[in-house]
Amino acid sequence: MLTRASLAGALLALAVPAVAHALAAPATTFLPTESLSTGSPSAGASYASRTADNPLAGRTWGRADLDPTLDAYRAASGADQALLAGVAMQPKAAWLGSWWSTEKLQKVVGRYIATAQAGDPEALVQLATFRMEPWEQEACRRVSTPAEQAAYKGWFDALAAAIGSAHVAVVQQPDGPFVLCAPGSPRHHARLISYGTRVLSALPNTSVYVEVGAADWPNDDPAKAARIARLGGVRHARGIALNGTHYDTTERQVRFGARVVRLLAERGMPGKAVVVNTTQNGRGFRAGDFHRKYDRIDTCDLPRATGTCYDHAPVCTRPAQRVCVTLGIPPTTDVADPAWGLSARANALAREHVDGYLWFGRPWLFMQNQPFQLDRTLALARSTPY
Repeated sequence: MLTRASLAGALLALAVPAVAHALAAPATTFLPTESLSTGSPSAGASYASRTADNPLAGRTWGRADLDPTLDAYRAASGADQALLAGVAMQPKAAWLGSWWSTEKLQKVVGRYIATAQAGDPEALVQLATFRMEPWEQEACRRVSTPAEQAAYKGWFDALAAAIGSAHVAVVQQPDGPFVLCAPGSPRHHARLISYGTRVLSALPNTSVYVEVGAADWPNDDPAKAARIARLGGVRHARGIALNGTHYDTTERQVRFGARVVRLLAERGMPGKAVVVNTTQNGRGFRAGDFHRKYDRIDTCDLPRATGTCYDHAPVCTRPAQRVCVTLGIPPTTDVADPAWGLSARANALAREHVDGYLWFGRPWLFMQNQPFQLDRTLALARSTPY
């Protein structure tokens, strides 16, 4: 059986891919939005100043449905509910893909935006688009059929219509390095991904960040990441997104992202920004660290949704434990806060290049996909250093 790791090594010469596309529509429970600061996690923290240089700053970050942690929070009580609040009450990106048909998409997204904004038209809504077909391993074997290409474009047209003038941050197509493995030429996949990027970027208040993998995928290769960004239409976008399905450290993402946007500037695309997924890297580690530690005892069992595999790395249970998953820096635009423990150099780079640390990962799902796992979510909340 071809594993994701072997595929990446053989076909992509990268690190390892991660999340598989969602198999079922997420629950649509609605929870009233509460005001959330996008600053540090301390009580009463203030927003980072809104500036023309950062469309994410200085506004409430909304949260709403399409998030199973909210269902879990509502169903819990006592100590479990208190732990789950640290996950459920954080603003996150809702993942959208082919599990929402084009016909239903506008209604679903329109309702989601309305609930997340809760009457505040300046509130920020976050989305992650995962609509490309084929993608991941299948993307290395074939290109999209004419029918799939037409469906993809129609889906993004519908999404753009649903977003309209709302303030939205979009992470475009997580697991971006798979664009490189298309048979024949990466441009087969790139034409579609860049179409989605261009359509959404044309909206007046939508900021699109093309996902290009992580510092450890492609393995410390900013030139390759810059190529992925260009193929994904970053010329039209606000910038790039990193670490969507990996666990690498925020420090490394900031440094790597700065190198990528500098390369983009050298290629005639100056001013691109970075967002970093910090959902699951509270004790960040590289893909290679995981494989050195766990490959010989890999017990991943996909049919039973159990076991240890990279996409479902073990949750931290001891203070000294490493190569394990826990929640990272809470969502914020205060990217150089000393509380995050980054180096002075990384803080300087973050101030210059990073729009925000966002939560667009899904470590509470098995294989970052399906199903939701309550015990894992509680363990993530219990072990975070933040």
